[in-house]
Amino acid sequence: MAKSRSSGREDKPLEQSMEPDARCGPGPGGPPGGAVAAGRAGRSSGAIGQRAVLIGRYASDAEVVSPCSPAAPCAQGHFCDEHFGLCLPARPAGHYCRHDPHCARGLVCMFGKCQQPAPPGQDGARCQRDEECGAGGCCARQHGERVCQRRLALAQSCHVPPGGLAFSINQVCPCQAGLVCRPSVPAREKAFEYRPEKSEWRCRQP
Repeated sequence: MAKSRSSGREDKPLEQSMEPDARCGPGPGGPPGGAVAAGRAGRSSGAIGQRAVLIGRYASDAEVVSPCSPAAPCAQGHFCDEHFGLCLPARPAGHYCRHDPHCARGLVCMFGKCQQPAPPGQDGARCQRDEECGAGGCCARQHGERVCQRRLALAQSCHVPPGGLAFSINQVCPCQAGLVCRPSVPAREKAFEYRPEKSEWRCRQP
């Protein structure tokens, strides 16, 4: 009978041969160590890239961008971008914004852009109550911002949706004094409709 030939080296036990390589990660069933390191590096470089784009967009080359926090506010003429934790220059009119402090002095953030505020009580001015908008005005939401608007005149559409997102973002002022909002009277040959079309709701004489 032929004898089995030996390789001259001691075979490792099965448990040792299946030990994970420290360079490759946790072993079967887990992500390789190289992939984990690459993922972390990718996320880190992505965040750094976003910060660089943000700095390059709003800060000049000669300006030093400093970090900020609630305990370390920014200098005058700057605001703290809480997402990136950086002090950035206040933005001029026409630039995008999220809050009033993002805009330069004398500007407000309206509808996502820095702009000059409307005089109090005038159309487009911020408000909280109808009394702030003067005679013939009302305080209603426009794109989510409560501003002074004009009451609706004769024959203007006055349909108000029963609710939903559209009603929460954009509201309609009531009709002017002496007018009522109601649908038109259907013609005799037209079938009765329980819910008239939106375009038929208008400010009319009582």
